[in-house]
Amino acid sequence: MARVLVVEDDTDVRDLVAQWLREDHHEVLAVESAVLALAAVERNGLPHAVVLDVAMPGMDGVDLLHRLREYDEHLPAIFLSVLWSAADVQRMRDARAVYVGKPSSGDRLRTALRGLLGEGDAEGLV
Repeated sequence: MARVLVVEDDTDVRDLVAQWLREDHHEVLAVESAVLALAAVERNGLPHAVVLDVAMPGMDGVDLLHRLREYDEHLPAIFLSVLWSAADVQRMRDARAVYVGKPSSGDRLRTALRGLLGEGDAEGLV
């Protein structure tokens, strides 16, 4: 079981992703913004992995990941996003994170997370 931080500004998506990860027996902290994510890390410590939306108001998921990696440059991360432009994909690739497109399934997300945590093959590496 891993402690996973989910950062997603859409309430329905955030709740669904948290549910999927809890079904896989992970401890999940789900927040709606980068500001709340950074506060959660200050309060609770760094999680074992993060699942981040890319397009969010304020600080986006890629910038947030760079901030989180100031604590641990190898923090496992999954971007859950609808963004497919060449520039967006390049930013995610440069951030060394797994990319799972929206809409997604719980199985795909859980498989990607297991791979990042060394429990299987990571799918969807950018």
